[in-house]
Amino acid sequence: MYRISISPEEIGALPLAAFGGEIVVVDAPGEVFADAIRYLRRQKVIGFDTETRPTFSPDQHSNGTALLQLSGAERAFLFRLQKIGMPKSLCAILANPSILKVGAATADDIRGLQKISDFQARGFLDLQSKVWEYGIRDKSVKKMAAIILGVKISKAQQLSNWEAEKLSESQQRYAATDAWVCREMYRKLSGSPKNPLTPEQLHPEING
Repeated sequence: MYRISISPEEIGALPLAAFGGEIVVVDAPGEVFADAIRYLRRQKVIGFDTETRPTFSPDQHSNGTALLQLSGAERAFLFRLQKIGMPKSLCAILANPSILKVGAATADDIRGLQKISDFQARGFLDLQSKVWEYGIRDKSVKKMAAIILGVKISKAQQLSNWEAEKLSESQQRYAATDAWVCREMYRKLSGSPKNPLTPEQLHPEING
């Protein structure tokens, strides 16, 4: 049985976790891209996330989604979309109902990707719409990871420049971890008994 909620102080006491596998930055067509597609096609479940360069004032222009992260158990691929676009073979992964893509707030991410290339999104699972079935009310990736996996993940790079000429190692680790941890949370939940929140637990502000 999982906790309904967790405090920042409790998260701070947990061990730090990060993706420990191979991280591959894909910023050009060619063999690295082809290898990424071959690997992802073989997966049944992959972690999914995107990153966009933050804007800090209304007059700052957004160039849209800069990075697409897709992670298996031991390899994570970071596709730099403003360098390679959305090739058909990459869109095919996102449209394949047989490959489960697990993320958080996936609808927003999908909309951003569809502005780059028109594809039909199939096989996506949004953890934020699922965790209530397991008795969890918190929906941020950081809080869900703490409750489900008992780990703390760093968000220090969240507002960094995802359009930088070269992504730093810290950016790469952050981006890979955000996708990978969604996959790991799904796997843990899949083996857990359901314990749905009641309407009162879901909306304490209304019923309190």
